[in-house]
Amino acid sequence: MSQSPKKLTAGRPTPTIEDYLAILYIMERDGEEVVAARLAESLEVAPPTVTMTLRRMERDGWIAVDPKRGIHLTKAGCDAASSVIRRHMLTEWMLARMLKVPWSSVHAEADQIEHSISDEIEASMRTNLDDPQLCPHGNPLPGYEYIAANWIPLTEVAPGDQMIIRRIHETAEDDHELLQFLEANGMVPGAQAEVTDVLPFNRTMSLKVGKKKVTLGFPTTKYIFVEKKT
Repeated sequence: MSQSPKKLTAGRPTPTIEDYLAILYIMERDGEEVVAARLAESLEVAPPTVTMTLRRMERDGWIAVDPKRGIHLTKAGCDAASSVIRRHMLTEWMLARMLKVPWSSVHAEADQIEHSISDEIEASMRTNLDDPQLCPHGNPLPGYEYIAANWIPLTEVAPGDQMIIRRIHETAEDDHELLQFLEANGMVPGAQAEVTDVLPFNRTMSLKVGKKKVTLGFPTTKYIFVEKKT
């Protein structure tokens, strides 16, 4: 008799808690202060809901709250967050490589699948996908953050600088229209680019990507990380 999905994922947080844990992990990794309002915006829920969920997570040992560090993941919370992020990113690769799902769509599709993947399937995916260190958008899997340590956001690049696009930050992955725009204009990890203009008065940056000229607003450029050519 086959096992039910619930049995295969026994001992894990609920999907809702896993979503919270993943966002908390990314915020801690990036050195951001964990603020309930930011969580509410990211998760598209009301602030009181976030407050109630955080209290439940503290009760269950996923997070801790102290005056100096504020809200932070416990060891159990960090392990659970790493697991769901890894499952999400491996699913993105599976969708991209095996099912040829467009680069701009794999994130949203993986969101629907990640919570039901068992530890055994995760291990098999890692083996069959050659144990990737980065997701299709260039974000590091847990444990490989050092790879992206020297990549800088486009906000730190000047006109005339040449670079390789390396990463689209996880926050931007939730904007499907933005990912479609970037994909259509070749602004994906590995692409060569050159900054042609930075216009503070209208908060835009223009780049040459291949033969295309691409213009981005400043709010977008902070989510695109590059490696400058020397």
